[in-house]
Amino acid sequence: MTQTRTAATFPPPVMEARRWLEGVTFSEAKPLINVSQAAPVDPPHTDLRRAMADAALSDDSAHLYGPVLGLPALRTELAARTARIYGGTVNSAQVAITSGCNQAFAAAIASLCGEGDEVIVPVPWYFNQKMWLDMAGVKAVPLKCEGNMMPDPWDAAKLLTPRTRAIVLVTPNNPTGAEYPDDLVTAFYDIAKSRGIALIVDETYRDFHAGTDIPHSLFKRADWDETLIHLYSFSKAYRLTGHRIGALLSSPARLGEVEKFLDTVAICPNQIGQHAALWGMQNLDQWLAGERAEILRRRAAIETHLPTLTEQGWRLKGLGGYFAYMQHPFEMDSAELAPLLVREAAVLCLPGTMFYPADSSTGTTQLRIAFANLDAAGIATLFERLAALNLPRR
Repeated sequence: MTQTRTAATFPPPVMEARRWLEGVTFSEAKPLINVSQAAPVDPPHTDLRRAMADAALSDDSAHLYGPVLGLPALRTELAARTARIYGGTVNSAQVAITSGCNQAFAAAIASLCGEGDEVIVPVPWYFNQKMWLDMAGVKAVPLKCEGNMMPDPWDAAKLLTPRTRAIVLVTPNNPTGAEYPDDLVTAFYDIAKSRGIALIVDETYRDFHAGTDIPHSLFKRADWDETLIHLYSFSKAYRLTGHRIGALLSSPARLGEVEKFLDTVAICPNQIGQHAALWGMQNLDQWLAGERAEILRRRAAIETHLPTLTEQGWRLKGLGGYFAYMQHPFEMDSAELAPLLVREAAVLCLPGTMFYPADSSTGTTQLRIAFANLDAAGIATLFERLAALNLPRR
């Protein structure tokens, strides 16, 4: 009997990690520190929730099917915002609203790839993207990131084949936190354009970028939508994770293909969530700047407390967005270490093995720390618990 694609795909890592909590009791003196999932746990801003309630109560259309590619007002607002942030030219016909950024990625792949086609993905990779490629019958071609966790465009060029349909970049990166500079992103764009393939740039964590300059200059290209497929998420910026609102920016012709996918999967994005995203962009810029400043303070706290671990052989390999990507000093494989941390340190995080191909040993020394829900004191406690581990070292 032929194996189904879902059967051939690994289980969702965050759900697998949650199962490590079963049967474990945590004390008041040592509560669980959960740094396994990169998502805000606080509800949206109170005024935003009022706007959502108002839409639910007073706008009857919010409870009906909406346009497959999203509310026109939201598409227009995101186009204008994107043009403003990147100093480029974007119009609403180049914007589709999706049911979360994961669906945006799935729609992009559906519009690009046929059975057996290839997509180049830097490793460590975002596991949900690898899962979708597997379920779509598309070969994920790993591109190694070494040193500063930056992918090398010339290494990517060597991996291109006649079946390559796209290169994927996530910046700020999940899981490493690395923020790719403009010249690196531009080099990937030029390679993709020269070979007639797509460059998919996922900027889910754009609003928490540490830099003050524009993240990249791709939207300034006159014909950017022929090569670039840009992905974005409202979940992190406005705490809308449960409402599943993302976006895909590309050419109107490609959005015509994307519309086929979206219409058969969800028909339209969540209407209340779309109203929330629109209201948030129109009213919460100052609040969002405060959210970013707080994430940057937590990033600084990671750097402040890092010597607690580096003295014991730990190494920080990447830091940015919501993530600190760590190399641990222990003999134990990270796939065994991560469940042990739940029991021994009351810490839930993900092992590096969840971000690499099954035949790679690189992730065995790595852990991903999603720190967005820890304040500076919580980060200090986390590092103290990791420093207290008494395990055989390499």
